[in-house]
Amino acid sequence: MIKNIESNCVVPKKFPTNFCSEKSSQSMKLTKKKVRYILTHKKKGESSDTIRKDMKISKRRVNQVWEEYRETGKEPKIGNNLGRPKKPISVEESEIIKKAFHRFKFGARMLEQVIDGIYNIHIPHNRLHMHMLSEGLAIEEERKKKRRKWVRYERKHSMSAGHIDWHEDEKDSIKVCAVLDDASRKILAGGEYANIDTENTKKVIDQLVERYWIICPLRELIMDHGAEFGAHRRD
Repeated sequence: MIKNIESNCVVPKKFPTNFCSEKSSQSMKLTKKKVRYILTHKKKGESSDTIRKDMKISKRRVNQVWEEYRETGKEPKIGNNLGRPKKPISVEESEIIKKAFHRFKFGARMLEQVIDGIYNIHIPHNRLHMHMLSEGLAIEEERKKKRRKWVRYERKHSMSAGHIDWHEDEKDSIKVCAVLDDASRKILAGGEYANIDTENTKKVIDQLVERYWIICPLRELIMDHGAEFGAHRRD
């Protein structure tokens, strides 16, 4: 009897995944980026429920990460030595890349299609680019590495920046426009409309002004370059 109990006794893993279905494990995958996000916002005093909604993971997962960090004082290591091993470029592929590059003078993305079509060999553009860098056939562009001036959900104070965007429901075709506060993620203004256009966007912004301008005007409003935000206007 004692032996039977000992054989069934197990130590639970800190980050168990055995009992997750394939579908749920994919949608709730914990990455290094999510771990850092969890730790950063838990240190700010945010609730686990709020964080799990942002990261689209379970509340239990958030608490597991935070508990591990509090016990060890270090960021939990997730996904080390996982995934498909890197496939090195063969000598034959290297020669083909050189021939194609000297003939067409294309970058990795275009060269991927050329090599696929002419030489009937598929080499992903990421592998192509890394090999071309090592061979001096490509250079790193610093301007593409620059950090954007703004980062979502990193403002310290409410009303310092907001995001406005449209969403269309695929089932009933309802169009929704909303303004989201960057720091608190509170929906400041919004509405449902039949059409996505500039006039309806202005209605949402007018709603924002009416509600909050007396308290504190929004410092910045971040949007894309869509026509519904007036990007097609020149005057």
